[in-house]
Amino acid sequence: MYSDDVLRRPDPRRRKVREVPAETDLVVETADGKFCGAVVRLGKAVIAGEQRDTVTLADRFDRERVFPLLPASFLLEGELVTLVRPAVTAQPKKAGRTASGSVAVANVRAQVAKASRIWVEGVHDAALVERIWGEDLRIEGIVVEPLGGIDLLADAVAEFGPGPERRLGVLVDHLVTGSKETRIAAGIRSPHVLINGHPYVDIWQAVKPVALGIDRWPTVPRGIEWKQGIADALGVADPREMWRRVLGSVNSYADVEVPLLRSVEELIDFVTVPPA
Repeated sequence: MYSDDVLRRPDPRRRKVREVPAETDLVVETADGKFCGAVVRLGKAVIAGEQRDTVTLADRFDRERVFPLLPASFLLEGELVTLVRPAVTAQPKKAGRTASGSVAVANVRAQVAKASRIWVEGVHDAALVERIWGEDLRIEGIVVEPLGGIDLLADAVAEFGPGPERRLGVLVDHLVTGSKETRIAAGIRSPHVLINGHPYVDIWQAVKPVALGIDRWPTVPRGIEWKQGIADALGVADPREMWRRVLGSVNSYADVEVPLLRSVEELIDFVTVPPA
């Protein structure tokens, strides 16, 4: 592995290992091939008496392991790479507009969170809403919270205790005639709660196919988990890597379908406009 002359200068022809930002949901494998998972978080730890940057990976069974960010320690699609902390850069926006298309307001701090809330079904829904409407919601002081599913919506609403100054907006997937989601939504009857939705099976499908560079979303046969089926059909090994590509393709409201835009805009108006 090493030459006899330890003082010899490195061979300039030796290929340099590429540095890759350790972005959330990036799927990598350890260089020894013993663990494969998606990036969950970055941190620091004392290793061998020295403080080092670390990365936490979660495999497909959500088992987590922590690894130091050492040079040439990971494989990305078979290529040996060095994971590094992502650079902090501002998201590019069109002058004078937020990602949602609203007029950008300069030099305004985010408000303290109000009592009103917007609920979404899962973390992917929350991430997409943040991607497009995050700046607007921070100015309004509205927090978006994932429910982890809609089955227990009635209990969650009762516990929340909506009122005139404590409004609740709920964004629901697959809100179509005859669906389970529609039946659950119909059971919530409060003037201080607005339930809106879109017709898509999952929030992924609300992203326009052209934004991803595909002609249409694949059809997933019954009996196959939808996200896994989409990843398989598009040749992506891990659904978390597929989601990273989906979210990365969204830069503004123009990259998502109108039913989602209309539903979220109505929810924001409902929880921010004072009652008459």
